[in-house]
Amino acid sequence: MSASNRASLIGKLQTALKKLYQPLPTQPTRPLLEHVLYASLLEDAPADLADEGMAKCEQEFFDWNEVRVTTITELSQVLENLPDPQKAARRLKSNLQAIFEEFYTFDLDHLKKENLGKAVAKFEKMPGMTPFVLNYTVQNGLGGHAIPVDYSAMVIMLATEIASQSEAMAGKVPGLERAIPKNKAIDFSGLLHQAAVALNASTKDKTARQLLDAVNKGSSERLDQWLASKKAAKKRVVKRKADERAAAEEAERLRLEEEQAALEKKAAKKAAAEKAAAAKVAAAEKAAAEKAAEEKAAAAAKAAQAKAAEKAAKSTKKKKATASKSTSTSTAKKKGSKKVSAAVSGTKKVTKKTAKKSSKKTVAAKTPAKKKSAKKSPVKKKTAKKLPVKKATKKKASAKKASAKKPSTTKTKPKSAKKTPAKKSASRKLTKRKPR
Repeated sequence: MSASNRASLIGKLQTALKKLYQPLPTQPTRPLLEHVLYASLLEDAPADLADEGMAKCEQEFFDWNEVRVTTITELSQVLENLPDPQKAARRLKSNLQAIFEEFYTFDLDHLKKENLGKAVAKFEKMPGMTPFVLNYTVQNGLGGHAIPVDYSAMVIMLATEIASQSEAMAGKVPGLERAIPKNKAIDFSGLLHQAAVALNASTKDKTARQLLDAVNKGSSERLDQWLASKKAAKKRVVKRKADERAAAEEAERLRLEEEQAALEKKAAKKAAAEKAAAAKVAAAEKAAAEKAAEEKAAAAAKAAQAKAAEKAAKSTKKKKATASKSTSTSTAKKKGSKKVSAAVSGTKKVTKKTAKKSSKKTVAAKTPAKKKSAKKSPVKKKTAKKLPVKKATKKKASAKKASAKKPSTTKTKPKSAKKTPAKKSASRKLTKRKPR
């Protein structure tokens, strides 16, 4: 839009406001800080409700520092008469905090003596400082030329085509300060604020709609279209947010399902590993038990085998002892019997010899004495042959000892055998030696 058309529309708006609305009473003189705080409450709210909220804050709290440190919830309860107490409480608390951090005091009157540009630059840095609050502070507190336009007033500017959509988004109406002189800026701002608040409270307000049509014909219809588009835009925004929320919830659900599946898979894997480990441990325990049982059985078998071997060794030892005993007995018996038989055979030989000798004696008794004397030398030889008899007697003595240890049936025979040769040897007479 050209500057001339914009200026003419602003002029029509000023004329219509004077015709349809009455100017507000003049605001009392306040400190610069209170102008900032009052503008924070006045934005998009009627002047009487802003005055009431300001008075409540001064009554409920000890000073503005207490308001600064209070919570937004508590502050909004104090400002509950305003159309949007939450936003008003947030603006008020934020501006107080920013002023305290910037100046470390709540006395801002020294800014009136400084350059207007420097003061405006300091206020513009504050995060809670909106265009409406800044322009109202410049107009009423610093004495500068500025016309505060809030959201409600910007709707009138859009409907009358004084401002475009982009300008409305920026919160500035180009050429407004040039079209409205400084001496009429306060009255124009008050009248515009009355119409804007009334239209914001009800879009069907007749006075406000009449004002729109007086400035630019068809503005009320454009307002309805804009409100419809805004409503549709809100619906679209709500729908988009709902879709985004649903998509986020779906994504979150899928993520949770994936995490749950991963956890279940991990748990199953862990359970399988634990089961395998338990099975392995059980198998190892079973193998160990089997090995222990085998070792026990082997040890028992070995012990039994050793016992059996010991028993067999004992039995064999016993058998050997008995066998050796029996063999010694049998050998002793055999030796004794041999000795006895030898003795018997010796006695038989002796008896035979004695019989021969006796027969020879009888023969010698018949022979003459010369022959006897001639054969005296052989007697010595015969006496030399008495050794076998002595040996026989020795054998008989050993046989006697053996028979004394173990009695035998042939015990009486050797005694008689012993006696006979002794007697016969004692009574033996020399006989002639047979010729060879």
